[in-house]
Amino acid sequence: MEEIQSQSDNYRSSSSSASSPASRVPSSNFFYLRKPGSLRQPISFEDSPEWEDTDIDVRVEEGGDSIHIATPASPSLSKLNSGSLPSPPLPESAIFARKIAGASIVWKDLTVTIKGKRKYSDKVVKSSNGYTLPGTMTVIMGPAKSGKSTLLRALAGRLHNSAKMYGEVFVNGTKRHLPYGSYGFVERETTLIGSLTVREFLYYSALLQLPGFFCQKKSVVEDSIHAMSLGDYANKLIGGHCYMKGLPSGERRRVSIARELVMRPHILFIDEPLYHLDSVSALLMMVTLKKLASTGCTLIFTIYQSSTEVFGLFDRICLLSNGNTLFFGETLACLQHFSNAGFPCPIMQSPSDHFLRAINTDFDRIIAMCKNWQDDHGDFSSVNMDTAVAIRTLEATYKSSVDAAAVESMIIKLTDKEGPLLKSKGKASSATRIAVLTWRSLLIMSREWKYFWLRLVLCMLFTLCVGTVFSGLGHSLSSVVTRVAAIFVFVSFTSLLSIAGVPAHLKEIKIYACEESNQHSGALVFLLGQLLASIPFLFLISVSSSLIFYFLIGLRDEFSLLMYFVLNFFTCLLVNEGLTLVVASIWQDAFWSILTLVCIHVLMMLSAGYFRLRSALPGPVWTYPLSYIAFHTYAIQGLLENEYIGTSFAVGQVRSISGYQALRSAYDISPNSNSKWGNLLVLFLMAVGYRILVFVLLRFRVRKNVSACRFFQCSQNTNDAR
Repeated sequence: MEEIQSQSDNYRSSSSSASSPASRVPSSNFFYLRKPGSLRQPISFEDSPEWEDTDIDVRVEEGGDSIHIATPASPSLSKLNSGSLPSPPLPESAIFARKIAGASIVWKDLTVTIKGKRKYSDKVVKSSNGYTLPGTMTVIMGPAKSGKSTLLRALAGRLHNSAKMYGEVFVNGTKRHLPYGSYGFVERETTLIGSLTVREFLYYSALLQLPGFFCQKKSVVEDSIHAMSLGDYANKLIGGHCYMKGLPSGERRRVSIARELVMRPHILFIDEPLYHLDSVSALLMMVTLKKLASTGCTLIFTIYQSSTEVFGLFDRICLLSNGNTLFFGETLACLQHFSNAGFPCPIMQSPSDHFLRAINTDFDRIIAMCKNWQDDHGDFSSVNMDTAVAIRTLEATYKSSVDAAAVESMIIKLTDKEGPLLKSKGKASSATRIAVLTWRSLLIMSREWKYFWLRLVLCMLFTLCVGTVFSGLGHSLSSVVTRVAAIFVFVSFTSLLSIAGVPAHLKEIKIYACEESNQHSGALVFLLGQLLASIPFLFLISVSSSLIFYFLIGLRDEFSLLMYFVLNFFTCLLVNEGLTLVVASIWQDAFWSILTLVCIHVLMMLSAGYFRLRSALPGPVWTYPLSYIAFHTYAIQGLLENEYIGTSFAVGQVRSISGYQALRSAYDISPNSNSKWGNLLVLFLMAVGYRILVFVLLRFRVRKNVSACRFFQCSQNTNDAR
């Protein structure tokens, strides 16, 4: 204790300009706008919801800066009505009244452990207590690796399968999981579709999430656009297209939040809403979220650091450090807590900066460096505090404070009585989701020139080059070997060009992972939608390339043979698309995916039977299994059988040989006239097999929600985790 006291005295002396928060309250700053004397009071029960009357009647007046709430509100809600900040732009004639049933969350003795190399030993969150109420914003703050995101995921029931949760979590007074549609979760980094406008993106999201008819979801989309103040950007492309500029980072972050608002959730979880935002965008974002909370929605999010203005919009703060709760309560009470512990906030410093400065162990390295430096005025005395001592002091002070006792009393009050049951709003049917994903993918592919249009141009140019190089072969016996080479080059290198679509496939997988984590999509729905959308473009590539190659090379002029050539090449492209999706699903990285696909294609070309007949290949590896799993083998065999089975070549003036005999020295094919359909069937089965493999990979490789971490399955006591 003497060490703690000495360190506290040193830090207090280094902040001589600091004073208590009560003496530093500027009358004109909305951040400190509170009732006189409320700063030193513990958390009151006036914010506790009454379950019999939980609806909040909200009315936003056109052009007004204030939100009028019929039910008694927390004093912290009055900060927005001070007029210090401009309101986000509201739509024209935005006069509406809506009753939204709020939802409260209470967590008691919540502990989360992460699986190490041998056992669940690393505690990320340690015996945390807290609550959040309807119509308020609760922020989880702390330095990096303090357990902020883990606590947020634990409350939402979205922990990774390597984590275990102990303790109790209550929703409206009872232990139950959050049903689909009752909450929204916004990841720190979300994947948006840049080739869609904001309105299109939200509309397709609504179609994937909500049941009912298409026309009924337009109003929901417009409400989410207005709620996040995206009216000026509704018809702009998210990521830009051609010469159109994309959305700024702040508006992109708003779009990711608006996607969750189409469900009109009771609770909204946001991981780092100010991620990659500048100070102005961050302030506008928080003002928008403040007005959203004023409609009755419960907001809980994590944040690393904020300005003074942003900090003033929070209602409650949960301060973490190394998984320990250093404070939970109202934001201004946190300032008083630091002052009581001997760490008052200096006048010219942001409260969040001050909090993180006191509890971030990374500052110890700065202190160690500064001790070896001197400036014109001597030592750097302003950074001479031991962070570990500050953390122990703050934790001990909080456990014995009236704030901790008030939290326990509020938890008892909120869990003593059951509130309204949150019900699922229903999901869109699988058929509807497949249709929506198919149409959306068609729209994306038609707008993204790098997706299929570039491949179409490359394939046509390459086919034109190959066709002109091998043109004028004629139909003599001497042209057989050269024509085999032309068909091999055509199949092999056009398939190799499809690797250009790897970035687009990776983007699709990321979009699927984001939508699947929120239960907006599924592996089967995604695969069927992607397959149906890609068929027209692949067929366009196969038709255009086949027509150029077929007539330049001088293959037999029969319509049925031409159609088989197109169908064979189309099926070959389907197989190649499936292979690309498999590799992309495994690596989920562009560099390694492209490198792996190049190696696979090279190995398949070597074992396809062109450079050396399959019967002459070494048995292990090259014949079994490579030559049998290479789709090049069956595609080339089918095309050669289509061209030469049933034909004959004259040898001299009397003797003639069949096309099968002419090919024996160049490529192994079957003499059966129906064997080409067998090769086509093998290609089709390969396409189906690769899609099934992608389905399995998406189900087990992509991170999913873990049902074992839902609220109602917290079966162990916190004492077991200690």
